[in-house]
Amino acid sequence: MPNQENTARLLPDVAVHAQPHLAGALDWVGMADIQVPVRFDAGDGDVQRASAKVGAFVNLKRPDKRGIHMSRLYLQVEQALSTQTLTADSLHALLRGFLDSHKDLSDRACLSIHFEHLVRRPALRSDNSGWRAYPVCIEASLTGDDFLLEFGTEVVYSSTCPASAALSRQLIQEQFASDFDAAKSIDHAAVLAWLGSERGIVATPHAQRSVARLRTRPVAGATFHLISLIDRVEHALGTPVQTAVKREDEQAFALANGSNLMFCEDAARRIQKALDADVALSDFHIRVEHQESLHPHDAVAYASKGVDGGYGSTP
Repeated sequence: MPNQENTARLLPDVAVHAQPHLAGALDWVGMADIQVPVRFDAGDGDVQRASAKVGAFVNLKRPDKRGIHMSRLYLQVEQALSTQTLTADSLHALLRGFLDSHKDLSDRACLSIHFEHLVRRPALRSDNSGWRAYPVCIEASLTGDDFLLEFGTEVVYSSTCPASAALSRQLIQEQFASDFDAAKSIDHAAVLAWLGSERGIVATPHAQRSVARLRTRPVAGATFHLISLIDRVEHALGTPVQTAVKREDEQAFALANGSNLMFCEDAARRIQKALDADVALSDFHIRVEHQESLHPHDAVAYASKGVDGGYGSTP
C-alpha cells in the first residue's frame, strides 16, 4: 500500500495550472468568518477565551498564478490565535507568516478578528453587579515593513434630548400655573404633593438607547486596554446602560439622564475630548448613533482626532 507521503504526492492540485485567458492581479484573496477561539486580555490581567470570526487575506500580485494557498492561511490562524494571547506583536508575526508562506505570490496581508468580551460592571447605587458583553474588532495589515493596527468596540448608552426636556419643562410650568392661583399664597405641602403627582410631570423628555462605535489606532507598543477605553467613554457620556438594577439604581439612572442631556453632537464631542486626552491612541474615529424614539430615523454624528492621513470624515 502507498504510504501517506506518496498518497499526498498523487493528489491532484488544479490550482497550480494557470488560466492565461483569465490572467490578472487581485487585491485580496483569502477567507472570511473563520471560526476560531481567541485569548484576550482586556487590560485587567484576566485572559478570557472567546469564540471569534476571523478574516485572513493576502493579495495575489502574480497575474499568471491561479490562486493562493488558503490552507496555509487557515492553519497559521488556527495555530496562532488559539494558543497565544492577542497582542500587537503576535498579530504582526502572524501577518509576516502569511507573507513568508506566499513569497512568490503576495506582498500584502491583512487580518480581521471579531468577538465579544465580557466585562463585569457595578450597579450605580446598590452592591450588585452584572456582565456586559462588549464587541471587539481588531484589524491589522502588513505591507512590506508597514504594520497598521486598529482596535474597535461599541458603548451603548442612554441619551435624553435637551430640546424635548425644555419643551417638557414649559408644559410643567403651564400646568403649575393652571393648578395654583398666583394671587394666593402657596402652601409648601400642597406644592410638594403636586410635584409627586402625575400632574406635576405632565410631560417627559424623550430618551433613546444610543450607540457609540469606536475605532482607534494604538500608539506603537500599546496593548489592548479595552476596559480603560470603555471607562473613559462611559464616564464622558455619564449614562451607560446598566446590568443589575434595583429601584435605587434606576432612580440614580434617571438622575444621570437628567444631568446629562445631550444631542448626538454633544455626545460625539464628549467622546472626542475624552479620547484626545488618551496618550495611548495615535488616532481614532467615532460614530455616534441616537436611535430616535421621536423619529423613525436615527441622529448620527462623526468625529475623529484629525491626524493627517488618518480616518476620513465621509460617513
